[in-house]
Amino acid sequence: MQFFDLHCDTLYRAVTEDISFNNPNLQVNIQNGKKFSKWCQCMAIWLPDDITDQAASLLFKNAHKKLCEEAEKHSVGILDSKGIRSDHSFIFTVENGRILQNDLSMIDHLSSFGVRMLTLTWNAENCIGGGADHPHTGLSDFGRASVRKLEENNIIVDVSHASDKTLYDVLSIATKPVVASHSNSRYICDHRRNLSDEFIREISTRGGIIGLNFHRDFLSTDPHCASMKDVLLHTEHILSLTGEDSVSIGSDFDGSDIPGDLNNLQKVSDLYDSFLKIGYNEQLVQKIMYTNAYNFFSRF
Repeated sequence: MQFFDLHCDTLYRAVTEDISFNNPNLQVNIQNGKKFSKWCQCMAIWLPDDITDQAASLLFKNAHKKLCEEAEKHSVGILDSKGIRSDHSFIFTVENGRILQNDLSMIDHLSSFGVRMLTLTWNAENCIGGGADHPHTGLSDFGRASVRKLEENNIIVDVSHASDKTLYDVLSIATKPVVASHSNSRYICDHRRNLSDEFIREISTRGGIIGLNFHRDFLSTDPHCASMKDVLLHTEHILSLTGEDSVSIGSDFDGSDIPGDLNNLQKVSDLYDSFLKIGYNEQLVQKIMYTNAYNFFSRF
């Protein structure tokens, strides 16, 4: 099978714990990823909200170095301006736009390092706008300029973790499709990190995609009982709003509390089978698991 994952925190763990991407303690590791006939993994470097500017810059550079070293060591490609040219590839992404430090030239800096997607905020407010914990804070003036410059640099704007106001502001000015790399349906699970039906429709209508998140708190209002079945519920609801071309996977592996029946890359095949068992045809399952995300990135 083929698998395209819009978000994991494996790179952050590998850098901060000084471990290889093939470490068996990682939910995403090279050995399991290479079992897919095609595998594309967005590797995010998470920048905590309370990190200093200096520490953020150092973490970013160390993450890029680690990604390149691991890709070369394990013969995995890295997505560049020429597109996905390998059956097994990484995409370098950044989670938290605080890396910009109120300096638009930093977007050129990210581009020079091969960053292909930027999650505008984490949960707090930053120089770009409000995160999920600040629901009434939208884009700053700098944030508006950042969205425009990100688009000019073909860096995908990721609205996961954004406040509702920030997301509304992004959609009001964006000229290219946006992604919610790891967000679920608020209708199914009423959590501030999930998306309202209105936002799901708007992201889809504008050609964007939504990555289903496996984190317990975003799957169910009873997180302790969350399971793969909840992923199916979110999928069904989002499909009912968007059609077949906007739903993808954004696992949040190695960065969240994931139910036991889905808590590593090996178990993704069980999710594939579960989609088939509830009546999805092979083409639709392939879209969810790989093709929708692949087609989306191919446009940038």
